[in-house]
Amino acid sequence: QVQLVESGGGLVQAGGSLRLSCAASGRIFSINVMGWHRQVPGKQRELVASISSGGSTYYADSMRGRFTISRDNAKNTVYLQMNTLKPEDTGVYYCRYYTASTYAEYWGQGTQVTVST
Repeated sequence: QVQLVESGGGLVQAGGSLRLSCAASGRIFSINVMGWHRQVPGKQRELVASISSGGSTYYADSMRGRFTISRDNAKNTVYLQMNTLKPEDTGVYYCRYYTASTYAEYWGQGTQVTVST
């Protein structure tokens, strides 16, 4: 019912920046939360940042304030600006959509982010 298309991943040197995008389409409810989760082999998927349709944001402590999440409600798109990237930021980043209107949750296919030393 909801499709999430991610883009912006890639390989970058430590200290560099990347901007991830996630465009949602389909049956989008006005009240929702969209966010980014990171997963590395052997580890649980962890929340990186999220933003509600009202603009409330959350950031994981490990991001050290280096990341900024934003959204364009008109485009149903969420962004993650990642600055001062570190090798430990490496992983597959998944876009997530959730709405309390129906308790529905959807995930994107993930985009690889690799930070080299």
